[in-house]
Order: sequence, then structure tokens, then C-alpha cells
Amino acid sequence: MTTEATLPSTSASPTARQLWPRARGLALASALLLTGAVAIATLQSDARHGALDPRSADPHGSRAIAELLADHGVSTRVVTTLAEARTAAGPDTTLLVTAPDLLTERQQRRLHFTTADSGGRTVLIAPGSWSVTTLAPDVSAEPATSRGAALSPDCDLPEAQRAGTAETGGTRYTTRRLDADECYPSQRLATLLRIPDTSGNGDTVVLGAPDILYNTRLAKQGNASLALQLLGSRPHLTWYLPSLSDTSAGDPGDEKSFLDLLPSGWLWGTLQLFVAAALAALWRARRLGPLVPEKLPVAIRASETVEGRSRLYRKANARDRAASALRSTTRTRLAPLVGVPVAQAHTPEALIPALSAHLHGDGQPLHSLLFGPPPSDDTALIALADQLDALEREVRRP
Repeated sequence: MTTEATLPSTSASPTARQLWPRARGLALASALLLTGAVAIATLQSDARHGALDPRSADPHGSRAIAELLADHGVSTRVVTTLAEARTAAGPDTTLLVTAPDLLTERQQRRLHFTTADSGGRTVLIAPGSWSVTTLAPDVSAEPATSRGAALSPDCDLPEAQRAGTAETGGTRYTTRRLDADECYPSQRLATLLRIPDTSGNGDTVVLGAPDILYNTRLAKQGNASLALQLLGSRPHLTWYLPSLSDTSAGDPGDEKSFLDLLPSGWLWGTLQLFVAAALAALWRARRLGPLVPEKLPVAIRASETVEGRSRLYRKANARDRAASALRSTTRTRLAPLVGVPVAQAHTPEALIPALSAHLHGDGQPLHSLLFGPPPSDDTALIALADQLDALEREVRRP
């Protein structure tokens, strides 16, 4: 039984110890980015906890105004679903919608249908252009220019006159209703609108910013007075905090595709990425100039090169190429010995007659040996190599 010796590995692949110095910079940068992202997310999460929630004492919560309303005999009920908000609507109730833009279009239509003639008051906090047109028809929204600014009433609404200056700056609104009260103008557009309903008993109040309801801003200017009057006109206050868990938000008719959820500039941004990728590919594919030969850092024995190439031939079952290499090298060495130019060493018409004359033999076996077909198996290849060596020794014999 024969065994093959295990050869030492000649792989040029870098080891883990060699890769670490190159990768530690990238790993450190990735760790810093991840840590920063987690920290920012945590801070933002803490900052938004309980925003406009009457049960929250956070700076952006609204517990202070809820307690003031309770002192004035107004009960506050928190709801998180559209069904609860619609059930609570009535002539003796103020319905406060803290985030109208979170409602789907179908939810907005159903809410407006309920509150339009309920006889109560509906207060919308900073509705955007796409929600205000449904919840408060004949009203359009304009971008904010004075968020957090203290503005003067500049209108005849009694609540605004008694409150005086308040921090209502935010989204601005315009309306075609002639009976609407337009208060706290910013650049000649109102940041607070009061629109009476058709029955004349109820109304809808559109407020451009939630600042007057925050715990941290309630004591500023006339914020507390304005908030108490807007939310305390009825004995009951329903505080609607829209929730993503509301089953009415999952209506199939309101489902949006993936493209609808992408921002409007996604196409332009994608095009820029493709251009950047193309430029990077051109940069990486630029010509580096002609090849420059350089000496190997270490000397490699010819036997190692031959052995390595033979292993590749054997692994690929390339007997034809191995035989062609053996015959080509033998012809190149034999040609000068029999007076044939090296340029004609691979021409049978020039090499075979010269070899036959030198050996005084028949040229047919020589032609088969030097220019014949490739061997059919490894045994035939080894035999071919032995015969070529024997032929070369015979020619070199004095």
C-alpha cells in the first residue's frame, strides 16, 4: 500500500492576524456609528414619550392643562381609536384630535361625517394640507414660518381677545368661509381658525401648533388662558390620541404600495446613486499603464514550478496540454542538435528528416512520438515522457 506525503500549504491567503490590522479601523468606525445611532434613537424616544398625552408629566406632555380643566369642572377622557372618538362626539363634548395627519383618508372622512353636525366642538392640532381639506372643508394649509413665536390675536374671537398674546405660531391656514374667525396671523395668514358648523351650535377649531398644550409652555404668554377656553367650552373633553393599532386604520381601500410610501425625491436620489456607481466603476477600471517586471522577493526552484504546474494539469485531467508541453520542449532542445533552426523545430517536414538522418532510422516512429495524438491515460503519458527522455539521450550520445 502506498501513501502520499502531505505537502506543506503554499496558500497566499492572509491569516486572521494579518487581516485584523486592516479591518480594525472599519470595525471601530462601524461600532461608533452603531453606538451613535442607538444613542440618538434613545434620546429621541425619550423626548417624544407621552407627547400631547394628558396623563404625561413630560415636557411635551399635557398633564398640566388636563388638571386645570379638571379644576374648572371639565372631565377629560383619553381615547385611542376612531370608534371611541365617534361615539364620544356630541353637543356637550369637545373632541381634541392631537395628530390628524396620522389618520387615513377613510378615517378622516368618517370622523368629519360624525362631527360635522354633532353640535360640539372639534379641535384639530396642526393638521397638514392633505388632512385639513377633509376634516375642515374650505380650509387649506400653508407651510409654517413662525413655529413657537408669540403672536397677537388680531381678531374678534372672544377666547382670543381674553387670552391675548399666545404661542400659536406654526402651520398657517386660509379659508373661503366668510363666517370664520381668523386669529393670530403670521405673515397675514391665520394660525388659528374657528369655523362654525351648519347648525350654528358647534364649530371646528384649527390650531397651527401644539405648543400651548405642552407642560413646559403652558405658563408662557396667554397659552393657559387660550387652551382653557378652547378646550373647556363644554363639560366633557375627549382627548383623541390616534394609534397605529386602531383596526380602522387597516382598511384595504387605504393600503398603499411600497412606491407610495417612498419620499417624492426617491427617483432623483436613485439616479444620483447610479451615476455615482458608474463614475466609481470608471475610476476603478482606469488604465494603470504598462506592466513593469520586477524581481521576485524569493528565488523559486525550477523543480517546484514544474511540480506545481504538473499538479494543476493532473487536477484538471489536462493530459493533452501536458503532452503538448513535453513534446514542444523536447522538439525545441532537439532541433539545434540536428542542425535545424529553432524557428522550424515545430515543423515536422524540417525536424523529422533531420532526426532520421542523425539516428539512421525510420521517421514514422519519430513523427508519432513528437507530433502524435495525446495519450489516453496517465500511464500512457508517463510512457510518453520516458520515450522523449530516451530520444533526447540518444541524440545527445556522441
